[in-house]
Order: sequence, then structure tokens, then C-alpha cells
Amino acid sequence: MPAKPTTVDEYLAALEPVAQRALKRVRACIRKALPDAEERIAYGMPAYRLGGRALLYFGAWKQHYALYPGSGTLVEELAEELQPYTVSKGTIQFSYDAPVPVDLITRIAKRRAEENLTR
Repeated sequence: MPAKPTTVDEYLAALEPVAQRALKRVRACIRKALPDAEERIAYGMPAYRLGGRALLYFGAWKQHYALYPGSGTLVEELAEELQPYTVSKGTIQFSYDAPVPVDLITRIAKRRAEENLTR
């Protein structure tokens, strides 16, 4: 990966094929769920902002990819649904070996947008 990607396209292009396939799917889910969100690189990974506020991030790691919803409340609300995944403070980890949970990621993105509106 380039030392500091400046676009999401650069970030994705630098990934190994398995990570690239998964994260392109994640990106598509988020972009469909949040068509008005600004896509950018923040903290060295893809990020989505709406109304000037960060909604969520995602990133590739060697053994997994992760979604960072930036909301402990949301993670708590979805605790039962997130049981199959490794969840830690503000991070949801997904295995490259499993299908991308499109519906779950879409719901998380939409819920983050709703949270953003109520602030």
C-alpha cells in the first residue's frame, strides 16, 4: 500500500486481491446506503462524512477487514446480531473467508446517518 493513500481508489488498489474484493463490496454497500456522504481518507483508511461529521471508516488488515462505526451505542444495539464477529471497542472485524455481510453493513451505515441527524 502507498505510504499515504490520498483517495479510496488508491487505498483499494494497493490491497491484496482477497482484501480488495471484500472492501470493494463494503465500499459499494456504504456508497449505496449513504449516497450524499463525502468519501475520503482519514486516519489512513477510507472514511465517510455527512454534514461535516464522520460516520464510519473501514480498513484492511492481514487476517481480517474491519468496520469502525464510531458509535459504541450502535455496537451495543446490534450486540446480538454482531455475535458471529469479533467486536471490540468501536471495531467490528470480518473474516475474508466469509461472504461480506451486505445487509448488516448497509444497516450500520444508515443507522449512523440517522444518529448524525439527531445530534
